[in-house]
Amino acid sequence: MFHLFRKGKTEEAAHGEITREALLQGQVPRHVAVIMDGNGRWAKQRGLPRIAGHHSGMKAVKRATIAADDLGVKVLTMYAFSTENWTRPQEEVDFLMKLPQEFLSIELDELVEKNVQVRMTGIREGLPAHTLAALEEAETRTRNNSGLILNFALNYGGRSEMLIAVREVAERVRSGALPVEEIQEDTIQSCLLTSDLPDPDLLIRTSGELRLSNFMLWQMAYTELYFSPLYWPDFGEKQFFEAVHEFQRRSRRYGGL
Repeated sequence: MFHLFRKGKTEEAAHGEITREALLQGQVPRHVAVIMDGNGRWAKQRGLPRIAGHHSGMKAVKRATIAADDLGVKVLTMYAFSTENWTRPQEEVDFLMKLPQEFLSIELDELVEKNVQVRMTGIREGLPAHTLAALEEAETRTRNNSGLILNFALNYGGRSEMLIAVREVAERVRSGALPVEEIQEDTIQSCLLTSDLPDPDLLIRTSGELRLSNFMLWQMAYTELYFSPLYWPDFGEKQFFEAVHEFQRRSRRYGGL
C-alpha cells in the first residue's frame, strides 16, 4: 500500500542528486504553487484515455505532498480544476470531480495523523455535492492541524477571484464603511480567497507550457516561476527538489537592488 508520508530517509543520494539535507541548508519556499499540467497528453502518449492520465496525476499529488512535507514547506497549493475547465467534455469533468473524493478517502486518516491541514481555495457554488462533502470533511478533520497546508485550488480562477474582491471593496465603499481614499493594496489582499496565506514564493508548472493560465494572478506578482518539460504524472520528488534548488539559486529583489 502506498504510504503518503515516510518515516524518514537515510539512504545516500546518488552522485549529483539534490538531497533534502542540501536543500535545508538554503531558503526553503514557504508557499509552493503547482499547475499540474499534461495529464491528458501523458495518457495520449501511451494510448490511454485522458481520465487515466488524471488518475496517474493523483499519484503525483502524493509525491509532491511528500516532498513538500520533507522540506518543511508551509503551504502547497495544487491547481486542481479551473473555472475554465467546465468547458471540457462532461465525462472528463465528472471524473475530475470524483478525484478529490477518491484521494481523500485513501489519504485523509494519514493526513490527520501527520498534522497536515487540508484546505480548498475556489468557488464552492456549482461544485457537485459529493466533491464538496469530501473536501469539507477533510477541512473539518484537519482544521486544528498546524503542519503543511495542502491547499486545493478547485473551481478557481484568478480573474474571478479579483472580481469577487472588487465587489466586496465596492460594497464596503457603498455602505460607507470604507472611504475611497483609504483603499490600499492590503484592502484588496484582505478580500482574496487566499487572504490568510502567504503569496507563493515558487510556482511550478509541468508539461512545458509557459503561462499562468489564470492562476493566482494577484498573488504571483513576485513569485519565482519554474517550468518543467515533464508531464505531471512523471513529476516526482527528484523534480520537486530540482525546482526548489533552482529557487534557491535565484536572487529575489522585489524591484530593488
